[in-house]
Amino acid sequence: MDTRIWTPLSRREIAARIASDIPNGWYVNLGIGVPTLVADEVPEGREVVFHAENGLLGIGPAPADADIDPWLINAGKQYVTLRPGGSYFHHADSFAMIRGGHLDLCVLGAYQVAENGDIANWATSENDTAPAVGGAMDLSVGTRRVWVAMNHLTREGEPRLVRDCTYPLTAQASVDRIYTDLAVIDVTARGFVVAEMIAGMTLEQLQAMTGATLHMPEA
Repeated sequence: MDTRIWTPLSRREIAARIASDIPNGWYVNLGIGVPTLVADEVPEGREVVFHAENGLLGIGPAPADADIDPWLINAGKQYVTLRPGGSYFHHADSFAMIRGGHLDLCVLGAYQVAENGDIANWATSENDTAPAVGGAMDLSVGTRRVWVAMNHLTREGEPRLVRDCTYPLTAQASVDRIYTDLAVIDVTARGFVVAEMIAGMTLEQLQAMTGATLHMPEA
């Protein structure tokens, strides 16, 4: 019998939780999916400069339908806005920013994250129809920190946090923190360390839905 007394976070709530942890003044790249919602959830009064690898810096919240500029899109082909002082630049310059370590943070979606920080976020098998890994490979190794936004389980109920990734890797040992609909988990030398769980969740319940050992913070 299911005795759960907890409710998973929504996509918007995951994004808001991530936004609350981004310090003032950071330069941040947002991946496709839940990460794109983070730009809409930055707390009032906090200055975060968002970057898109197709050549944008200073991205604002998603536009209302009446305010859409068809020429202003992010790397995921979604319509965006540009804050005062924002800029456009060449694709090559954008990747020079990424590869040069000039971004404080990248927030990515993922299919799997391993306990050592390996990330798989572009294909689910060698026969996947995805054309290539894209900019995520550069972002995973070029930014100073990598946070992942994801559901804790697949639609089939399988863990996404695992001992070893079984999907094609995007990068090795690159993830620092994971935000799921159930918990916030740090990737450390010990493996997965639970920083926070949603209200009503127990460690035993969370462990049962995780494919690697969970640790609690050391006192």
